Amino acid sequence: MYHRSLLKNALDLEPGSFKAFTALWDHLALDPANADPVCSASSWNLAYHEVFHPGRPILYATDGESLFLHCHHTDPDGQLWATPVEDSWLFGTPLLGGRSVVLMLAAKMDWENSGINPHVLLSGIVPGSNKTRFLLAILAGQYDFYRYGQSVQASASLSGGLDGWFSRRSANHRAKLRKAARKAAQAGMTFERCRPENPEEASALYARMLAVEERSWKGIRQCGMTMPESSKFYGALIRRQAATQAALVIFAQLDGRDVGFIYGGICGGIYRGQQFSFDDSLRHLSPGNLLQLEKVCWLCELGLERYDMGPVTGPRMEYKKHWTEEFREMETWVMRPAG
Repeated sequence: MYHRSLLKNALDLEPGSFKAFTALWDHLALDPANADPVCSASSWNLAYHEVFHPGRPILYATDGESLFLHCHHTDPDGQLWATPVEDSWLFGTPLLGGRSVVLMLAAKMDWENSGINPHVLLSGIVPGSNKTRFLLAILAGQYDFYRYGQSVQASASLSGGLDGWFSRRSANHRAKLRKAARKAAQAGMTFERCRPENPEEASALYARMLAVEERSWKGIRQCGMTMPESSKFYGALIRRQAATQAALVIFAQLDGRDVGFIYGGICGGIYRGQQFSFDDSLRHLSPGNLLQLEKVCWLCELGLERYDMGPVTGPRMEYKKHWTEEFREMETWVMRPAG
């Protein structure tokens, strides 16, 4: 049914074809069964590829309605791997669309016809989903499956707008936000919403974000977005998102200067938070909570459906539970050829 030319390198496509390819990629990333649509879409993955692995081909198989995406690389032990394009945080999935598992099986046939049979790293696996059950059934006996990692993705529904979102928060959380908002307003804190429309605007906003990050606890401890590879990655990401006005940035300001920011991107009706920071000396004014609240207000005004906050992992991520009420399990698997 399939033939050797099924697998193609996306980087070989002409500009018009590549644009159509990324449009399909982004459309399929919005599958309701997908745990992290924004990080499964093209901007996140292509920004990662640009910064971390620009020499790798981005191989794909498609039937026009589904996609299987992967990159090949050889590890230090000489083992060949087929991995997601973004193979570090492993937030997205390379299996997009209802027939993506069939396309993966077809890709395996192409690999074997080429005399290779790589180990496979698959991210974005949702335990118990129809796609996962089908994956296990169709590839049973061909691979041995091992769970490599797992996480829980936190989301907030924006159904019912701001009133609906507030109704799903605890009374204590609502009271704390009202008190913090009054205190910050009395101190003169204001908020600026920004939605860049081109790479130049995105770069200018990103420079402002990095300046704030330097004064945050992450900048002080040298573990945040100002670190060289992280800085390059998020810069590439916001510039790519600006091409479709998918990047949303809010700055908190005091006495005419930026003292905090919150940044993330949109895919369809879903917003996915990426980074937020604030001047550590202003912690008493709760800029982090107020930036989150301002972002929820903006997302509701835009009519978006969901706010994804990423993984709830470790003590520093516990705060997300106050802002969200939906939690999706997600796993990463290593698949080794059986026998």
